[in-house]
Amino acid sequence: MAIDPFGTTTTSTTTTSASSSMSQLSEDYESFITLLTAQIENQNPLEPMDSTTFISQLAQLSQVEQSVATNSNLEGIASQLASMGAITGLSLIGRSVVAATDEVTLESDGASAELSYALASDAASVTMTITAEDGTVLRTYTGLETSSAERQTVTWDGMDYEGLPLPAGSYTVSVEALDTDGNTIASQTYAPAKVASMTYEDGLATLHLENGDTVLAGAVEEIL
Repeated sequence: MAIDPFGTTTTSTTTTSASSSMSQLSEDYESFITLLTAQIENQNPLEPMDSTTFISQLAQLSQVEQSVATNSNLEGIASQLASMGAITGLSLIGRSVVAATDEVTLESDGASAELSYALASDAASVTMTITAEDGTVLRTYTGLETSSAERQTVTWDGMDYEGLPLPAGSYTVSVEALDTDGNTIASQTYAPAKVASMTYEDGLATLHLENGDTVLAGAVEEIL
């Protein structure tokens, strides 16, 4: 299951937002024209609208009209970008990608796997633990890189702590990062997985991985 330990969840709503803004501006534009027309029709002939005020209102109308046109163009660009994302997502089916997850898969008995992690801030100590589905600890890596400057890589040889090769299957990986005071630092683990299929939902290309995770095509860290 993909996790977000840094406490932030980013969801792209570009297409929806563009459509909402376009609809609102169109309504404002129509309302402005209606009100301006009614004002002109019902003005007192003996006290006509001040020309300065009228020009100011026309300028406002022009600004709203330009905003409508701008948002229409932006909506078209957003749709084109979403379509490009869908095409990119389709090209990833059958390929392995690296994405945020707490699951790692061994493709065959005794196979190795390249894991990685990222830290929210620099740590004093970092430990990675690999466990079986029932929670049994299989392997522990200590003294890992403590820098948060980039994603750090750890190669698991596919063996347990006794040096015995493990069977093909899915395992859980976790990282514990501590600062100098022993406080936990937020971390995120990553592992490769094959893309089984893709769906296009709410204008977003969502990849369905063979390990059961789902990830947005734009959230893929690396393509193998």
